[in-house]
This record gives sequence, C-alpha cells and structure tokens, in this order.
Amino acid sequence: MTKQQANWSPYDNNGGSCVAVAGADYCVIAADTRMSTGYNILTRDYSKICKLADKCVMASSGFQADVKALQKQLAARHLIYQHQHNKQMSCPAMAQLLSNTLYYKRFFPYYSFNVLGGLDSEGKGCVFTYDAVGSYEKVGYSSQGSGSTLIMPFLDNQLKSPSPLLLPVQDAVTPLVEAEAIDLVKTVFASASERDIYTGDKLEVVVINADGTRREYMELRKD
Repeated sequence: MTKQQANWSPYDNNGGSCVAVAGADYCVIAADTRMSTGYNILTRDYSKICKLADKCVMASSGFQADVKALQKQLAARHLIYQHQHNKQMSCPAMAQLLSNTLYYKRFFPYYSFNVLGGLDSEGKGCVFTYDAVGSYEKVGYSSQGSGSTLIMPFLDNQLKSPSPLLLPVQDAVTPLVEAEAIDLVKTVFASASERDIYTGDKLEVVVINADGTRREYMELRKD
C-alpha cells in the first residue's frame, strides 16, 4: 500500500491576463476580470488593475492574495515618498520601487506577474514588464498571465519592437494612435478568451494620457 501524504502549498494561480501598450503620448493598460482556481470561477468581476499614482497603473496576474499584499506595500511606500518629497512618484521611479519590493522577497516571492504602465516625466508612454522576483525591462508593449502565450505573439506580429541591439537606440513606444491601440487590445483579449479558460467575462481597459485616466469596459465570453 502506497503512503499518501497531504500536500499544502502557500501559493495558488488565480489566472487571468494583463496587457499594456505605450504610445507617444498615452498608455493603455488592460486586464480581464475573471478570477479562477483550478476549474472553478471564484468571481467574474475582479479588477486586476491598481492605480499606484496619478500617471502610473499596475496590472497583475498570478496569486491574487500576494497581489493584494504587494499593492498595500507599494501604497504605503508611495505615501511615505509623498510626505518626504511633497510630490507623487514618477512612473520610472515606481517601476524601480516595484522591482526592489519584489527582489526583497526573492526567497519567498510574491507570486505575482506584473505590468506597469503610465507616462514618464516628458509625457511619453512607458511600459515595464516583470517576473516574480523583480527582474524588469522597459518595453513598448507587454503581456502577463495565463493568456500571455497567446497574446504576446499577436502583439509581436502587429507592433514589432525595434531591436535593443540597434544603434542609435530606438524609442520603445508603439507607432499606433490611442484609438488604434485600444482597438488592438480589445481584439487580443477577444482572441485569447476563445482559447484560454482562465481569461474571460469582462475586459477592463485603463487609458492614461495628458488629460488624466479613464476606464472602458468590454464584455468577453462567459464560458
């Protein structure tokens, strides 16, 4: 008779997908609202997008309990920064803070896969993409989560970032105008929800530009 052993893990993967696209004067961050565990849907209306500063937004997939803990930690650090410097953190500064926060927990990581998007000090769109232990890169577009393997090839095909090896260094922002970028993001999610069981229900899109931030929603398939 084989010995059976109870197995417990501190982590879970609640699925879902996140996308961010940076343009010349805007940034689009989007995520679906489905939260699952295994073959069960826990809720169909859970926002994966968190506003960290006026011009900086984070979308996270992975283990949503760790994501919540990470968001609280970043909010606390940002509040301290505002009291000390009397201004909000810029998007590149927040990107470095997120990297440091994840790396600090590298031996027992936050099981969260993040994309950070917003506007830099010049008003240009910027996107930063992360792994679970804080390694990050500034890119023109990125995707994380259970549908990222379906979404990323689509974005590569449509947007094709310039090689980082090219000199002089090319700007990472995408050539699309804001409306085109929003349409593209809606298309990739409609596509991903057809094949990925963890992506669906509803799409939440946050657009950041010089006028501020606004939200848009689109229904996705519910099965």
